[in-house]
Amino acid sequence: MFKRVLYTTLAILAITSCGKKKEAETTQTEPLKPNIIFIMTDDHALQAISAYGHPISQLAKTPNIDRLAQNGALFTNNFCTNSLCGPSRATILTGKFSHLNGFRMNGDKFDNDQPTLPKYLQQAGYKTAIIGKWHLSGTPTGFDYWDILNDQGNYYNPQFIKQQDTTVTEGYATDLITDKSIDWINRNKNGDKPFFIMVHHKAPHRNWMPALRHVNMYDTVHFPLPDTYFSKHEGQLAAQQQLMTVYDNMYEGHDLKLTKKEGSPELAHNPWTTDFDRMTPEQRKIWDNAYQAKNDAFHRANLHGKELAEYKYQRYVQDYLATIASVDEGVGKILDYLDANGLTENTIVVYTSDQGFYMGENGWFDKRFMYDISMKQPLLIQYPPKIQKESVVPAMTQNLDFAATLLDYAGATIPDDFQGQSIKPILDNKVNPDDFRDALYYHYYDFPAFHMVKRHYGVRTKRYKLIHFYDDIDVWEMYDLKTDPEEQHNLYDDPNYTDIQKQLHNRLKELQKQYKVTDEEFKTTPKERVEKTYENFRKLRGTPMK
Repeated sequence: MFKRVLYTTLAILAITSCGKKKEAETTQTEPLKPNIIFIMTDDHALQAISAYGHPISQLAKTPNIDRLAQNGALFTNNFCTNSLCGPSRATILTGKFSHLNGFRMNGDKFDNDQPTLPKYLQQAGYKTAIIGKWHLSGTPTGFDYWDILNDQGNYYNPQFIKQQDTTVTEGYATDLITDKSIDWINRNKNGDKPFFIMVHHKAPHRNWMPALRHVNMYDTVHFPLPDTYFSKHEGQLAAQQQLMTVYDNMYEGHDLKLTKKEGSPELAHNPWTTDFDRMTPEQRKIWDNAYQAKNDAFHRANLHGKELAEYKYQRYVQDYLATIASVDEGVGKILDYLDANGLTENTIVVYTSDQGFYMGENGWFDKRFMYDISMKQPLLIQYPPKIQKESVVPAMTQNLDFAATLLDYAGATIPDDFQGQSIKPILDNKVNPDDFRDALYYHYYDFPAFHMVKRHYGVRTKRYKLIHFYDDIDVWEMYDLKTDPEEQHNLYDDPNYTDIQKQLHNRLKELQKQYKVTDEEFKTTPKERVEKTYENFRKLRGTPMK
């Protein structure tokens, strides 16, 4: 930063000291480009950020993330294009839908040679870095520096890949990512280039392992049970056939940290042992001691049926929210660092997640569905000179827009083939939020796969939603979001909505044409493979506690 200010000052002195120059020819210096810090968590539900006001979040507040809303803008209608970790990241990097960037589902290979946001920012004079979760195939390109988690990463003592070296780093993943990011900013804050860093956390991804200092954080808090927790999904065939309910599909040991019997620290059903086995003896001792009392109390209670299902919800949400606590602390550390180093005014700070997440609504955890809980993702942006404090933005935006927006703020050209659009004009009060976008396109592909959510696509307008579930089923759903915000009542073929249904079908076709969706995107899976996958997940699940 010092070098950049020095060069600007010298340029001004050179111009003003030249006696032969006419006053009208005096050159104006180019405005300083903003630094950009893009913080993204994995599976952080909008309901778990207290600035959004959801009842759950008011019992587990996120004061540091909330600072971004207080000092900048809170987006209330931001959505993803494909509610899954890898595809969302690919869309954010490329500004394109999954079918054009080539990453439709986890396990696909991301084309690292294609143009991406960091590459465009490099061309615009930025120093670039990514630290934390990459979760796309291959090594990152477009970054001057990267230090990424190996694959999904682990909460405790994770492996980091830096250039050609893979190293186990003792500590807690969220804290390590935060500290590594601040260290990189500290080393680059005085350079002659603005910086762009993607701070990508693992948290609060499954299996929701809080930092040791937070493991008992919400043990005494009783969180409100969602009204739809025991939904029967009437008229929703795809919802009936999913495998993502808290009470039936979570693993008692791995996810809920329940033990096999009273007095023993041995975990119940735990098909992936590495998350706990990698802890040091000291870490594991603290962990086991923190969970022993409540696990013993659980065994003595001998719960069954509805009581057991409600208990599992509390255990899930308590750990999920405790895992977020370290994320919030990390955001606070970064914001405090910016304040202490005079960087706040010229730094854009973005906070988001790769998609929404279920916290018991419909009885579910995870994401994937086009229903708003998983399709809607949090978005908060702070940039003091340009974004008004405590702004609330109701415009329908998407992660598709992130790349265009950041390039716009960087003063760079937005590529013609980007499918998103910059939201900067909204924040500059040059575009009415209601006029920004009238409809959203969504397409999910990852089937048969974890949680067995069917392939589907659809259109969402400000009031209505139309979804087509396909592959081993062929069904349509339609919702009036004004009268049915929880999307429980399928109105497809309801005679009262005949005209609306026709309009939605037409708008869907228009969007598919606009976004260059071809018949290639509607492939289906052989029946034998679907049946085999269901059977494999039944075996992996084991016998749940009833």
